[in-house]
Amino acid sequence: MTPVSTYRPEAQKLMVLGLPLIGSNLAQIAIGITDTLMLGWYDVEALAAVTLASHVYFVTFLLGAGFAWAVMPMVAEAVSAGEPVRARRVTRMGNWLSVIYGLVMMGPLFFSAPIFRAIGQEPQIAQLAQDYLRIAGWQLVPALIVIVLRSFLSALERTQIILWVTLGIAVLNIPLNYLLIFGNFGFPELGIRGAALASLITTSISLIALLIYTQVKEPSYELFVRIWRVDTEALGGVFRLGWPIGLTSLAEGGLFTASTVMMGWLGAIPLAAHGVALQLASLIFMVHVGLSQAATVRAGQALGRRDEPALRCTGATALALSAFVATLTVALFLLVPGFLVGLFVDPTDPARDQIVAVGIALLAVAALFQTVDALQVMVLGLLRGVQDTKVPMWLAAVSYWLIGLPVSYVFGFVLGWGGTGIWAGLVVGLAMAAVLLSWRFWGGSVRIGVEGPETA
Repeated sequence: MTPVSTYRPEAQKLMVLGLPLIGSNLAQIAIGITDTLMLGWYDVEALAAVTLASHVYFVTFLLGAGFAWAVMPMVAEAVSAGEPVRARRVTRMGNWLSVIYGLVMMGPLFFSAPIFRAIGQEPQIAQLAQDYLRIAGWQLVPALIVIVLRSFLSALERTQIILWVTLGIAVLNIPLNYLLIFGNFGFPELGIRGAALASLITTSISLIALLIYTQVKEPSYELFVRIWRVDTEALGGVFRLGWPIGLTSLAEGGLFTASTVMMGWLGAIPLAAHGVALQLASLIFMVHVGLSQAATVRAGQALGRRDEPALRCTGATALALSAFVATLTVALFLLVPGFLVGLFVDPTDPARDQIVAVGIALLAVAALFQTVDALQVMVLGLLRGVQDTKVPMWLAAVSYWLIGLPVSYVFGFVLGWGGTGIWAGLVVGLAMAAVLLSWRFWGGSVRIGVEGPETA
């Protein structure tokens, strides 16, 4: 039997694996923050529209990324069990499923303005959001393949390259936005379409970089040899593990998108403030996502070795690290909220004071849900590592949609609490998910047997 790991060495392993993933996630979200920040300085309507459009794109992306994220624990288990051929097969089929999904979803993104108007958004905001999505839709396929390659490399603990590539495109996105949004140095002034085009360019560059690295540094896996051949066994495995992951992510992302729609019912000012506050909360959340991804890899490795004590040690250590970050975040959001929100709005904009005031109230609520949001994503990562995805999907869906969303509506509109009430409902949904998922992992439902994971 593999000896039980001590907590300090496990923390070191999680940090070595997780820090580059945290950095790459922060760099990735920085691209969205850059878009929000620069469009906020460009025009308040553009800021409101990108808040709406980016959420729709992100939810669409999350659903398809389930297949890509399924690659991570499957490759981690295969490599730990000494089966590199299986690692290659699941990665190839992860690419297949990602491409198919991306092509199917381009149509709804292209014709999105009528949908936005039908759910109560202002016509001008709906049109601008569609302008953004008509360009961003072309980004979906390369973005999903990037996640497949990131999952493969993460499972091999090759996380440094992920960090450097993501940092590079995050930096490149800034001058591209400067040129394409504002029309500087002779470039056309494209506004919100310029932000979408800049993101498309940077995503394509990141895909090329990861493809080159994988071919040069990991040639033994031969990921793209006979890529056209279907592998029904591996395809079925990735699909079975991936669709619950995608739907779980959709349930959570959809909750925030629904909250964005409800904020849009309150007007452009609350919607813009919501976009700023959510970008700030998302920035910190990426730290927890990086730790969660590291926990997924470590849990997958424990699964490959059939080492349950190591799995439990990984879980406790990952949760402790995440709790520490959440505590620091609560202090930050409560101490300097006005400064943080004010960074995203032009000082000369006449609506600045209103946006900052609403944003301060929202960050106060965001401070409350940091802890429960961190807990639920960490436990999800551990459950994915042992390839337990179907029951967590249902637990998350019930928490977010049957509890969180109705409470948001009641607090926001029935009780008249407005945007603060909508966000308070998010706290309730995330807290319920954290409780149920923790019960799933720690309550004895998940065990690693000699034949693989056992779930009740």
